[in-house]
Amino acid sequence: MNQVIEIKNLSKWFDDFQVLKDINLNVKKGEKIVICGPSGSGKSTLIRCVNRLEVHQEGSVRVNGIELTDNVEVIESTRKVVGMVFQHFNLFPHLTILENLTLAPMWAKKLNKNEALEIANKYLDIVQIADQAHKYPGQLSGGQKQRVAIARSLCLKPEIMLFDEPTSALDPEMVKEVLDVMTKLAEEGMTMICVTHEMGFAKQVADRMVFMDEGKIVEESSPEEFFNNPKSERTKKFLNQILH
Repeated sequence: MNQVIEIKNLSKWFDDFQVLKDINLNVKKGEKIVICGPSGSGKSTLIRCVNRLEVHQEGSVRVNGIELTDNVEVIESTRKVVGMVFQHFNLFPHLTILENLTLAPMWAKKLNKNEALEIANKYLDIVQIADQAHKYPGQLSGGQKQRVAIARSLCLKPEIMLFDEPTSALDPEMVKEVLDVMTKLAEEGMTMICVTHEMGFAKQVADRMVFMDEGKIVEESSPEEFFNNPKSERTKKFLNQILH
């Protein structure tokens, strides 16, 4: 299996505050990585560096062997293969669900409207929300909006999906419907990095758990080892708080 993401000695500062400290992480094609840790540990910043939404100051990030720099063409081509779903849905409120989905394929991939509509309808069907296609985001529940956001990312046919706490803004009863879509993607072989506190999902889907604290990777292991036999005291404390 080839490495599709290679992060080496990655460090990042916000002014004087170092948010990432010498991070090393490789992700293979088809692998599912779950990143967890306390608030402020650098998890979201780390995955935002993978598609250059955040700019790092030291180290390197490579996607499919190509290093991410300030080169606009490299950034644009990377974002076509790396989809991202955020905590807040970031849908355009003045556009219908279908219009939200067809915008990027028409703009980024230069598809005509009919081609874009065909792809949009396919992915709305996959996330089981095709019946909402002509509504506006304001008419949908939080769980429905997040499923639309996932479908929108899939419309660019990414090879890699990044999820940044996609269920943390949802009511508890809406969490399952979003996790079900993510689980289905995982089962179909999508390469995924998920920042989440949904430990049931992590146990079911993850190939590897990454625990972060204070800008560093504290522990990295299989889900079985992570949950049953964590090595670090910091990981044990975190799991004790989140699982009990």
